[in-house]
Amino acid sequence: MNRLTNTETLNNRPVIGILAQHTVDELTEVAKTYVGAPYVKYLESAGSRVAVIRLYLSECDYEKIFHSINGILLPGGAVDLVTSEFARVAGIFYRLALKACDQGGYFPVWGTCMGHQLLTALTAGEDLLTPTASYNVALTLEFTEEAKSSKMFKDFSPDLMRILSEKPLTGNFHKFSITEQSFVSNEKLRSFYRLISTSTDRHGVPFISTMEALEYPFYGTQWHPEANRFLWKESLEALHCAHGVRISYLLAEFFVNEARKNLHHFETKEEEESALIDSHKPVFLGDKSSFRTLYFFD
Repeated sequence: MNRLTNTETLNNRPVIGILAQHTVDELTEVAKTYVGAPYVKYLESAGSRVAVIRLYLSECDYEKIFHSINGILLPGGAVDLVTSEFARVAGIFYRLALKACDQGGYFPVWGTCMGHQLLTALTAGEDLLTPTASYNVALTLEFTEEAKSSKMFKDFSPDLMRILSEKPLTGNFHKFSITEQSFVSNEKLRSFYRLISTSTDRHGVPFISTMEALEYPFYGTQWHPEANRFLWKESLEALHCAHGVRISYLLAEFFVNEARKNLHHFETKEEEESALIDSHKPVFLGDKSSFRTLYFFD
């Protein structure tokens, strides 16, 4: 189903929101929330501007933000998928995106790692995570038949798809997953998402690594496509080879092009500029953070 009412009209100044998340450990003394710089660079590299979506605002505030931005990225992290403030805010945008698309609009949503897991929880109405041996490991993608009709990979050459299936290029940094068994046995997930790929943890357990909604511009990767270009902590399994870099860019370009189909805009230039992450100074932490550089808020 094509939910874009005018495919000839594109927004070439898209703004994609990144949902902030809670700081942990000693960083709580610096600020309450943050956004990892790799996510910002990932989106900006493909031609988008970035707005930070802060936590603890009202639903009315988030509705206004929703009608000002052109898509949202739910990043990786470690929070409760049901009770956390991150989950509350993500749920608001998820429901607004569903409603907008059902009314003929087009609002893309991307979930990476925890964001991917949260999309499954929002769709299924419950947390279906299972512990897996999948932290800090580069894995292959085992594509399903659905991958042939995937929107996410439509600009990938057959050779690049083969490389993804044969070489461990995707960085995984999660200790929990949606197993293939959990996905297949859940009717809500099966009817909402197209299963694009699985990967296998160190103990041979297959989990959902890539998915996209059947009728909505919603996308999820359990792995980190931004890692191949922008995650530089040496102890992390982020592959920076030419193929890894190419894969990262193609997916960033895909999602930014999805955001171009949304024509939302800020009411004033002043509101737009105050929302952009450009007005905030990134803080370099080195190896104290997996992202090495963070934007702090609150």
